[in-house]
Amino acid sequence: MNAVRYESPIGVLTLVGTDSHLVALQFPGRLATPAQGDPNVLAPAIVQLDEYFSGERRTFELRLHLKGTKFQQRVWAALREIPFGETTSYGAIARKLSEEVGERFDPRGVGGAVGSTPVPIIVPCHRVVGADGSLTGYGGGLPRKRALLDFESTGGNTAALDKDWGKQLTLA
Repeated sequence: MNAVRYESPIGVLTLVGTDSHLVALQFPGRLATPAQGDPNVLAPAIVQLDEYFSGERRTFELRLHLKGTKFQQRVWAALREIPFGETTSYGAIARKLSEEVGERFDPRGVGGAVGSTPVPIIVPCHRVVGADGSLTGYGGGLPRKRALLDFESTGGNTAALDKDWGKQLTLA
């Protein structure tokens, strides 16, 4: 396994991958995998995150290996369809999946799958909000979620990432 620290505008992220796939993106303040292995293996992820945070990239084209149930895989695929700068609700994802599969999915179950996204930002779980548009849980903390949504809603204006949002964070 390979792991490297990535200095982002929203804090130091840990990228974890095999020799061929990205498997995790971990936020600061969470149990992080120690830096190890060959950091060059994760260079494509670093380049694409640099492009994203500079406002040049709106989607990621990385080889991912996401471990999860069939239901989680469906939810994560649905997340990747949410366009840059837009949001959707847990209920809307549940309805979409229900129509596609022909069985009823509960928004709370969708919320659980969204919350277990192993590569946040790359799989844009930050783009999911409550039915009323309110911010709901985010593994990186609501201030990071707000910063990412503000950044994307301005079309990738990096000034949205330069706010004092970081002062709102309580890191373990």
